[in-house]
Amino acid sequence: MEGAATGTRVVVVDDHAVVRAGLRALLESAGDLHVVAEAGTVADAVREITVSRPDVVLVDARLPDGSGVEVCRTVRSTSPGTRCLVLTSYDDDRALLAAVLAGAAGYLLKEIGTADLLGAVRHVHRGGDLVDAERVAEVRRRLEDPLAADERLADLTRQQRRVLQLLAEGRTNRQIATSMGLAEKTVKNYVSHLLVRLGVSSRTQAALLLAGTR
Repeated sequence: MEGAATGTRVVVVDDHAVVRAGLRALLESAGDLHVVAEAGTVADAVREITVSRPDVVLVDARLPDGSGVEVCRTVRSTSPGTRCLVLTSYDDDRALLAAVLAGAAGYLLKEIGTADLLGAVRHVHRGGDLVDAERVAEVRRRLEDPLAADERLADLTRQQRRVLQLLAEGRTNRQIATSMGLAEKTVKNYVSHLLVRLGVSSRTQAALLLAGTR
């Protein structure tokens, strides 16, 4: 294709032909972006990327035989000069973190505006990243520490968390005291304080609150 050598070469990966057609039309309309291949599965994407060595891969997060994360991971090892942009309908924390760890340069929602999408492709081709480091750090923190997802739980001390976890397991104050090597009265005070701090009125509600973070 004339001019393709000086433009940005893109592979579009999505399992819906109509979506691929729409993305191709949008990208090609920019003039400097050239779709050199399309694919609808992970297997086809890997094959097309291996052959065409594009500058950017625009890949759906969910594919029939796997995920966009797998494509990104393969690209990182087989075509290090290629940048990956994951395009998805789902704002999913685990998928975001997996994409970043797999080497994706960005994780974009499909509701993105056309101008922003074109800008994103150009930006990553120039070596930029569209990953919000602060958000990724927050996502990682929440996934590694589920209690941090709820501000009422995030600031609990280690001792308070242990009491809450045992309470959620259905342990009585006496059982919690035995397990933690505390006086039963001390545990009773812990539980009373936790209920007030969490804004709940019963042990069951506190247990349900904890269960909702898992």
